[in-house]
Amino acid sequence: MVFWEWQPNPFTNSCVSISRKELSQQVLELFQNCQQQACDLKKKDTCRAELQREIQQLFPRSRLYLVGSSLNGFGTRSSDADLCLVIQEEPVNQKTEARHILSLVQKHFSTRLSYIERPQLIRAKVPIVKFRDKVSGVEFDLNVNNVVGIRNTFLLRTYAHTENRVRPLVLVVKKWASHCGINDASRGTLSSYSLVLMVLHYLQTLPEPILPSLQKVYPDRFNPTMQLDLVHQAPCTIPPYLSKNGSTLGDLFMGFLKYYATEFDWDKMMISVREAKAIPRPDDIEWQHKFICVEEPFDRTNTARAVHEKYKFDKIQEDFQKSWHRLKDNRDLNSILPFKKNYTTSMQKR
Repeated sequence: MVFWEWQPNPFTNSCVSISRKELSQQVLELFQNCQQQACDLKKKDTCRAELQREIQQLFPRSRLYLVGSSLNGFGTRSSDADLCLVIQEEPVNQKTEARHILSLVQKHFSTRLSYIERPQLIRAKVPIVKFRDKVSGVEFDLNVNNVVGIRNTFLLRTYAHTENRVRPLVLVVKKWASHCGINDASRGTLSSYSLVLMVLHYLQTLPEPILPSLQKVYPDRFNPTMQLDLVHQAPCTIPPYLSKNGSTLGDLFMGFLKYYATEFDWDKMMISVREAKAIPRPDDIEWQHKFICVEEPFDRTNTARAVHEKYKFDKIQEDFQKSWHRLKDNRDLNSILPFKKNYTTSMQKR
């Protein structure tokens, strides 16, 4: 597997300007101390490579991909790892075929691999095997043929490395949402994936955009039918986006909170990173009576469908509104997120 590591964008001076104000400095320090390190990624990929060799004893032509935050540029030092086992590039029935395949994988892990701890088959809409690698200490979730996850991993990875301010902003939003208790799809709130798309959408819709729609600008690089073996090449071939927007990280974080607290029309509109704008909700049944609609850029499903209870939606709205007002009043990250505590915890994990 090929990894493309982020380097500062030589065409902008955003790393200089964003560090001049206290709130921006806090966001930047949080990012620098909590972001996933190269050694963390190496541990995960070493395990992936070993597991692929083991699984190929069961399915000789299969491939195992690292996906999600571990590879898309938005991971932290404490991020778990997601794996996608591809048996064939055509879809498989998740209720029958995928569960059968995963049951064989679980049995193989339980009986043959002493370094794999607690392999457990979870019969969800997209079934997974959860387990822990004793050597690295990393927790893994493994699915079968959820190939849209491979495509969106590299789309997000390209966004992450297109403009210097994207990764720090996404990380502070994820940390803030976790602190507020609104970053857990299994409990009816927002997944990390939805939060990332919400940040990207906000950066696309500014009067002077910080991000374009990569799918519109480079349709061939993000073709949803592209062979999976070629998908990883996109981040390496797309140049930095030279935005004229000079907003600091602090301004952008406050603007993100304000946008969803006061400006976005939750009742009528859908967030679309693919279109780089908010678009009217479709009339399809999937989108009706949903509190939050965030379009998946490839298969165009709703990534925020887990928010199906009104009181959870009300809490999400309330947290945006309260946090925006607090941050506007004092411009101190500690007023909405215990920055100093996060910093200390991160340093202890090093």
